[in-house]
Amino acid sequence: MSEFGLYQTQTQKLAIGPQMQQSLHILQAPTMELRQLIQQEISVNPVLEMEQPEVSLEATIPEDPEGDRELDHLSQLDEEWRDYWSQSRAATSSRDRSADDERWRYMMDSITVATTLQEHLLEQLRMATNDPVIRERAEFLIGNLNDDGFLHSSLEDLSLAHGIPVDELEAAKALLIRFDPIGVGAVDLRESLMIQMDRLGKKQSLPYRLVEHHLDDLANKRYPQLAKKLAVPIEQISRAADFIGTLDPRPASRFAVSENNYVTPDIVVEKDAGDWIAVMNNDDLPHLRISNAYKDMLADPDAKGDVRDYIREKIRGGKFLIRSIHQRQNTIHKIATEILKHQPEFLDKGSAFLRPLNMAQVADAVGVHETTVSRAIAGKYMATPHGVFELRYFFTQGLKTESGEDLSNTSVKNAIAEIISGETPRKPLSDDKITKLLNEKGIHVARRTVAKYREALNILPSHLRKSFS
Repeated sequence: MSEFGLYQTQTQKLAIGPQMQQSLHILQAPTMELRQLIQQEISVNPVLEMEQPEVSLEATIPEDPEGDRELDHLSQLDEEWRDYWSQSRAATSSRDRSADDERWRYMMDSITVATTLQEHLLEQLRMATNDPVIRERAEFLIGNLNDDGFLHSSLEDLSLAHGIPVDELEAAKALLIRFDPIGVGAVDLRESLMIQMDRLGKKQSLPYRLVEHHLDDLANKRYPQLAKKLAVPIEQISRAADFIGTLDPRPASRFAVSENNYVTPDIVVEKDAGDWIAVMNNDDLPHLRISNAYKDMLADPDAKGDVRDYIREKIRGGKFLIRSIHQRQNTIHKIATEILKHQPEFLDKGSAFLRPLNMAQVADAVGVHETTVSRAIAGKYMATPHGVFELRYFFTQGLKTESGEDLSNTSVKNAIAEIISGETPRKPLSDDKITKLLNEKGIHVARRTVAKYREALNILPSHLRKSFS
């Protein structure tokens, strides 16, 4: 029988200190989050400031030995940081400034303030009725639309939940469904499609009947069963389905549902003397320095001991932050450079030529741990000749062809998409057939892998891709 009691045991475990946690956070943080972190640190650490041009970095009155050592470290740190930024700016200045200005103007001119669905509908409502009750109920319904333009609940449920007479909601909905975009204000896809066809004068048509009574069979392309049930040729069912496919299943999709989000690349890929190079984009990253005023206070022999201790503590924290940011930028740059070494064909020809690459390969080349690579690429983006991609995009598994060539998963997906795009609509290719065609090209994959990649490409299975017209 076991005894209860208090015992001491000795174990070993790795503890991460606050500074190391901060360093990891800096490495992993996207640029905009890092800017916020820097602003927060500046607000709580008085010795940190953003460097202004033509500010002297010289220390003064080095009286005590410990102060001398602190100031020597600071001068060296400032010099390293200045060298890093001067190299970055030199790389930037090597670019065509006029081309940069033109791209910037184009980007700024392209930014538009998107109109939300609610704003669009309320504007129409102001001109549609003067009835205060109907207007109030219509505003209520507009506030209950989801991102697709459909009502969250039925009118009966809304009436019970909010104590609003259902006939008032019905009158408001009758007004709402007349607005642009056509199909907004419905409770589901079926009703939205019916509203769209009604507005097009198709209420007595075969497509309307199919949506009203047989939408599930239609979605699953059970055309032969529908043709038999409705006693019409299968070609008519197919043509009706084609017409329904021209309607909008998400009437509100063209409207903004939130504020525009823009991705600022951390790295820009450029060609220099025929070689692809990675240039860090430091435009959004402030250049920090240790305040000269606090350096002077540290070096002042008349300063009190507790004041000097406080300044030393803050300076150490500031130095660590600056070094962590410097290290973050260098690590990201090294990783990006290694990616470019592995992906020259992608840069020259596009996504179909992306090669397999894993984090362990890059970690070995850069001289860091694999988890460091994972943290460093999180939320970081690279602008390439073929678009802006998250760094994680370039890390993909792959396979070898019969010729020994490495192919990434992305390349295999592109090959599957190309095969399907060339199939006969009346006889779509099954996953087994696609697998055989890939094998004939020397790309050996299992049928289940083809099915997984096809689903990842949002391509329907063969029986749902079949056309009957």
